[in-house]
Amino acid sequence: MQHRLLRLEEGARAIKRQLKTGPVALLFGSERYGLSNDEMSHCHWAMRIPTREEHGSMNLGQAVAVCLYELIRGRKTAAAKAAPGQKEKAAAKSADVERLTQLLFEVLSTSEYIQPQAVAGEEKLRRLVRRLKLNANDAVVLTGMMRQIAWKMGPGQ
Repeated sequence: MQHRLLRLEEGARAIKRQLKTGPVALLFGSERYGLSNDEMSHCHWAMRIPTREEHGSMNLGQAVAVCLYELIRGRKTAAAKAAPGQKEKAAAKSADVERLTQLLFEVLSTSEYIQPQAVAGEEKLRRLVRRLKLNANDAVVLTGMMRQIAWKMGPGQ
């Protein structure tokens, strides 16, 4: 697995921090098959819900309930604040990060850095971009840079 694996408590804390700057999505796979590599490439990390050995997994409804419970647990505790005088920047929206990823993949394919049909390459690139934790402004700037590079390279390059 290529993703950072967080315990449930750790993942919940990270989600709560992210909720201060923008929306968050939790992705659950099917009970039978889990998540595909392509679906996982859209994720920032994976969370593990600890279970007893004889009950190594839980059904989808149980997993959702446990994750949501962990998110609301301890809501009365004071949340960590940004340093005085600093405002938290809004995280880039998923659609903007995906747009940047697609442009970057296009530029890297055109430049022949990666093969155009390399699905694994696209998944690795998507994971790399998500690890950057871009804010909204940075995503817009980088997308603009990639558009300019793609334009300069031209379609037949």
